[in-house]
Amino acid sequence: MPVITLLTDYGIKDSYVAEVKGAILKILPEATIVDISHDVGNYSIDEGAFHIARSVPYFPEGTVHVGVVDPTVGSDRKAIIIKAKGAYLVGPDNGLLAPAAERLGFEKVYEIENRDLLPEKVSDVFDGRDTFGPTGALLAKGVPPETLGSELDEYVRLPAFEPKLEGDSFEATVIHVDGFGNLVTNVTYDHLGMLGVGDASRFRVEVGGREYLLPYVRRFSAVPEGELLLLVAGGGYMEFAVNQGNAEERLGIGKGAKALIKMEK
Repeated sequence: MPVITLLTDYGIKDSYVAEVKGAILKILPEATIVDISHDVGNYSIDEGAFHIARSVPYFPEGTVHVGVVDPTVGSDRKAIIIKAKGAYLVGPDNGLLAPAAERLGFEKVYEIENRDLLPEKVSDVFDGRDTFGPTGALLAKGVPPETLGSELDEYVRLPAFEPKLEGDSFEATVIHVDGFGNLVTNVTYDHLGMLGVGDASRFRVEVGGREYLLPYVRRFSAVPEGELLLLVAGGGYMEFAVNQGNAEERLGIGKGAKALIKMEK
């Protein structure tokens, strides 16, 4: 059974999400549509990118991921298909899809140009319904991406998702604050592996104008209640957290904050 995921900043107050789903089901009635989120902050490309990148590893081979956070819809920005290892990603070429594609393993990118198989474009500002949703349905149906457009040499990426590694230090960026106040950075297991990080590792951290010595742990309860810690949580990204507390409030920083994280020898 074909699986299509959907992420937007449309919210659920209006009929927008239902219209996109309707356009998908009109082409592929047997599709299983999974909502990643529709509560992404309006126009927040990096927030949407985080949620797609976090989610994609857990879907079956052949899943098509449709993402629509598109503040420049109607402009000359490209509509694209990214072929990644085991999946397709469909959406605007504004960086939204790039972290997910790179996490899975980027292969090729195509510009959606051929509308012969797509429904009539009713609006210049609703590509989610008129272009991206239907394209996702066609891919899930088995239509090759070459039929829908030509291959591109490049695509827009989000620099914030790649930390700067210098020796035994990272310059990390907070890319998301979750509902518990945990501060999610752009450092992943792969980056930590480059430093040889183990269960007993500690990091000296400069963030928010202060310096901290923090343990790297596998679970929140590894430190006393109320203590700061670093761990890689369920999404695969390292985050600042407080055991049964709120790291955002404790550190006084938020999304976009920079942190220098140095492994203690």
